[in-house]
Amino acid sequence: MAEPAAGLPLPAALVAAAEAEGRAGWLATLPGTVARLARVWSLTVEAPFAPGGRTAWVAPARDRTGAERVLKVGWRHPEAEHEADGLRAWAGRGAVRLRAAERTADTSALLLERCRPGTPLAAVPESEQDEVVAGLLRRLWIAPPAGSGFRPLQEMCELWADEFAQRLAAFPDVVDPGLARAGMELFRALPADADRAVLLVTDLHAGNVLAARREPWLVIDPKPYVGDPAYDATQHLLNCAERLHADPAGLPARMADLLEVDPVRLRRWLFARCVQEAPGDPPLADVARRLPLD
Repeated sequence: MAEPAAGLPLPAALVAAAEAEGRAGWLATLPGTVARLARVWSLTVEAPFAPGGRTAWVAPARDRTGAERVLKVGWRHPEAEHEADGLRAWAGRGAVRLRAAERTADTSALLLERCRPGTPLAAVPESEQDEVVAGLLRRLWIAPPAGSGFRPLQEMCELWADEFAQRLAAFPDVVDPGLARAGMELFRALPADADRAVLLVTDLHAGNVLAARREPWLVIDPKPYVGDPAYDATQHLLNCAERLHADPAGLPARMADLLEVDPVRLRRWLFARCVQEAPGDPPLADVARRLPLD
């Protein structure tokens, strides 16, 4: 479809999240936004990828030359505020290339390189995923460009710790109070005492890495902040749930070795993240208890 209209296909997950989280008004404007971007960027836009995400409408497209692209039109939210800036900074080294971007009060739109064949890293064994994730992160950890305006990791951690406190107040029996206190104290303290600050992906896991032709694997959907590189392995570790529960000390030790980061700091970050995620995934509290912090 060259100009999407009111009949724009909307993935069920996007609709459900918008309705549940008070974004129905934004969702109602989405067809017009996609149609306008298709005109401005001279795109022929296809049906969105399935199953789709909760905050963005993402679809394959072709530009006026016939080159394959991906159009991503998302609700503007804090974690993804600097996605376009991060992709510009990385300039295609380990991440998809940004072709165009636009931001309004409630919407962030990106025109991206399309990865072919586009197979998710999740399709390969997790032990191979460890090596790919580590290799990508080591390349992506660059000094933030001067004047780039990336937010510090401390800001994200403070926000998440405040949200955790609210959830715990509503459901006080979900996480042991002592464990909750220790986890959030670390979550707030770790960003401040790091001896190195780099541009982080913060949400790097096997679902956000796709097979490509110009490089074996490319990162999509980064959520950039600046801070301690030891943090950046945590989402991948949490996603490797079976191995993490089986060996909560050995798995982070392997990633620390692959990433060449301080294993103690990585274990402490993982402890804090396990506690932070425990209200929605209670078995992570047991992982946190079993993690050596020294």
